[in-house]
Amino acid sequence: MKMIKLSKIKPNENNPRFVKDEKFEKLCKSIEAFAEKMMPLRPIVIDENNIILGGNMRFKALKHLGYKEIPSDWIKQANDLTEEEKNEFIIKDNVGFGDWDWEVLANEWNSEELEEWGLDIPNEGLEDATYTTKVDSPIYEAKGEKPQIEDCYSLEKYNILLSEIESSNINEELKNFLKLAATRHIEFNYSKLAEFYSHESKDIQNLMENSALIIIDYNKAIELGFVKLYEDLSALKDIDE
Repeated sequence: MKMIKLSKIKPNENNPRFVKDEKFEKLCKSIEAFAEKMMPLRPIVIDENNIILGGNMRFKALKHLGYKEIPSDWIKQANDLTEEEKNEFIIKDNVGFGDWDWEVLANEWNSEELEEWGLDIPNEGLEDATYTTKVDSPIYEAKGEKPQIEDCYSLEKYNILLSEIESSNINEELKNFLKLAATRHIEFNYSKLAEFYSHESKDIQNLMENSALIIIDYNKAIELGFVKLYEDLSALKDIDE
């Protein structure tokens, strides 16, 4: 099979997509283990000038892995696109439509393999799929021993921020405000919280629901504003990435 030198392929300097270090390492491992079968199915798309339209990160990963040349069927050339169509292709090639069904993934795939393949698994992993919004009223039943409350959350990031705020040279009013804002960095283990909730009294369960640590009634969550907050935070996360 004809080989093509990577030096003849030109990365797109205006590529709007990038991969952070951890994800790039996962991409490299994925290609290294599966290149011969994956790359012909997802080739690097180039234009008539050998500039990459789709697959900049795959190209970067191949170079990182030490490839000097690749088989011709790992490349797809698109010679008949206008400049407007090229720009449209670059964006559409990187847009992800649809969402993952976490329950199907939990039942049919291994979570460690999914992470190795580059899939970001939310919260504590696919085991959390037991507690989802796939049904209108999730039922939380005890599945094991009641977790210790200190195991249900982490103050590591929060305490680091508090220390930085306290040692800063700012007025007390601003310090107090930043300390309140720092509570957003308290990390909750929702899988363990769900187990903790299932062992607790009705009064404590109600308090946990009102604090959005547990969502039983989706409509109630909307009423209290938690769903809107989640959507706003998700939108900000998408913008940041």
